[in-house]
Amino acid sequence: MADIFNSSSVIKNRIAALTEEHRDLDEVVSALNASASSNELKIRRLKKRKLLLKDQITQLQKIQIPDILA
Repeated sequence: MADIFNSSSVIKNRIAALTEEHRDLDEVVSALNASASSNELKIRRLKKRKLLLKDQITQLQKIQIPDILA
């Protein structure tokens, strides 16, 4: 039973870390878009990374939701 609580807290911590990284990337992308000398390739790579992070966050959140039989 302790493993369940431990893995739950690990998942929550991972979600928090991924969410923070996603937010940071969003700020970087916004700053690059605002700058006159923006690098389109770098912006595209950062946006892909953001999408990957969002997918990982969604998968972890689905793991947290228990299966309830109807």
